[in-house]
Amino acid sequence: MLPQALENAIEALGSLPGVGPRTAERYATYLFRADQKITNTIIDALSHLHSDVKTCPITFALINHNEEVSPFYDGEDRDRSTILVVEEPLDIYAIEQTKQYHGTYHVLGGAISPIDGITPDKLHIEELISRVDYDQVQEIIIATNPSVEGESTALLLQRVLSGKYPNLKITRLARGLPLGVDLSFADQITLGAALTNRTKF
Repeated sequence: MLPQALENAIEALGSLPGVGPRTAERYATYLFRADQKITNTIIDALSHLHSDVKTCPITFALINHNEEVSPFYDGEDRDRSTILVVEEPLDIYAIEQTKQYHGTYHVLGGAISPIDGITPDKLHIEELISRVDYDQVQEIIIATNPSVEGESTALLLQRVLSGKYPNLKITRLARGLPLGVDLSFADQITLGAALTNRTKF
């Protein structure tokens, strides 16, 4: 029988997505054998995760606890007339690495997936609509992931936005992205090409 503290560590690590029992055991064993400074560094980082990180009330991007809104929204070099819509906050950083986009962002908070209980009303769609008027938006770039869920979400956004704003330019990232690959895993060159060659939706 393993020591209770080790069992607790394995159980805690196993609750992470994608971490099975064997992987959790390896992680826990590694942390036990490693220099305690490594473990303490991880503990310290995790202990500040909820207190030092919050969500921007406008873009829903992740920001520091002392910031009011995302610098991707109120930065002097940001063009508020263009919004690039992504599923998750980390997708923003993948786009930023291309250094080819200077508009603002809007994080939906996922993609439509009834099987996972994610319905349109659970996404930040209404907030996106309100931004179109508030920021006098001229173009919305839909950059949901090239998956079944991402495509369904993109089609819904296109239908809702074009119905409410007939003159709004709605574009989609070009098909340089392989099917099924999340934005956060795509390379900068592919993402840059997809952004530059975006097509009218």
